[in-house]
Amino acid sequence: MRILIPGAAGILARKVALRLAVDGHEVVGMDRRPWPEAPFEFHEVDVRKRAAEDVFRKVRPQAMIHMATVTSLVVPGEERYQINLGGTRAVFEYARAYGVEHCVFVGRHTFYGAGPSSPLFHTEDEPPMELNRFPELADLVAADLYAASALWRFPELATTVLRVCYTLGPSGHGTLSGFLRGRLVPQVFGFDPLFQFLHEDDFVRAIVLTIEKRPRGVFNVAGPQALPLSTVIREAGRTHILVPEFIISRALGRFGLPNLPAGAVGHLKYPVVVDARAFRQQTGFAHEHDELATIRSFREAFPLPE
Repeated sequence: MRILIPGAAGILARKVALRLAVDGHEVVGMDRRPWPEAPFEFHEVDVRKRAAEDVFRKVRPQAMIHMATVTSLVVPGEERYQINLGGTRAVFEYARAYGVEHCVFVGRHTFYGAGPSSPLFHTEDEPPMELNRFPELADLVAADLYAASALWRFPELATTVLRVCYTLGPSGHGTLSGFLRGRLVPQVFGFDPLFQFLHEDDFVRAIVLTIEKRPRGVFNVAGPQALPLSTVIREAGRTHILVPEFIISRALGRFGLPNLPAGAVGHLKYPVVVDARAFRQQTGFAHEHDELATIRSFREAFPLPE
């Protein structure tokens, strides 16, 4: 199958692309970031630019895996909005125009938001919550909803929207990995929320199965059981530091603590745990790395200095 991957130069996207190529697919990458050593056709273009449409016109992919969204930790402000929503709109329009059969949008489980009234297990039919407390997520939520709307606006496309929980592993890529990188990891005093994550290799397997099985719809993707944040910190070999809520938003990014938006404090208080049964039933996905092995793979790759 000929597969185009917008955002292919990202760390996890590279793993996905390489796995698909090994499996015999014809992979084409596209990203505004360079990947000079890519072992297949790669185009250094921005998904929002006309050159991206030229790639679709030339390649005529059968499937697209859209991984070109970014978080507020990587790109600030208006540019992030343009990349996430503008880029998603563009690639879906190109996919429709140039005969793509299957579109995969790789989103995030933080779509649902973290709040005191949130259910313990989020199902795919629930709306996003708490955006007023975490506006930096709004553009990612908008991109997710736009991709999901393709299910009825573009019925000729088989569209799969994945809401994937945090990834963890030896690459150190992702929000949770960045949060655990330093020696001191903050917790809001009086709170110990469950954190849900999967090994980055299981993430790759989930994407590959999505291409193989072509499920149509919106699906949560998760790995092993969720763990309390304090357990994750301890198993990662880090030291948790309890910080009162009225101080933590000012302390983030200082005193050796991770740098997070103020809205992320809610995710240190309340869990975002998803019900991923539908994806497992549709694809046969089963994680290969349990929760402790997943944390250990990160800890061994990023040991703290003695």
